[in-house]
Amino acid sequence: MTVVLRACKMCSLVTEDSTCPRCNEETSREWQGYVVVLDHTRSEIARKMGITQNGKYALRVR
Repeated sequence: MTVVLRACKMCSLVTEDSTCPRCNEETSREWQGYVVVLDHTRSEIARKMGITQNGKYALRVR
């Protein structure tokens, strides 16, 4: 069984679902790279990407 990861078009959260569990927006199979945020309060990357919760995020979503 192959797992297909998708990324939210709005918040970039990486998930297996066709809709984002956080913001209920559509997800896309076309995304590139990802970052895992463990502590969004101390992460400069999270701040620059506008991430306000820990998790896995795509760097680019189409």
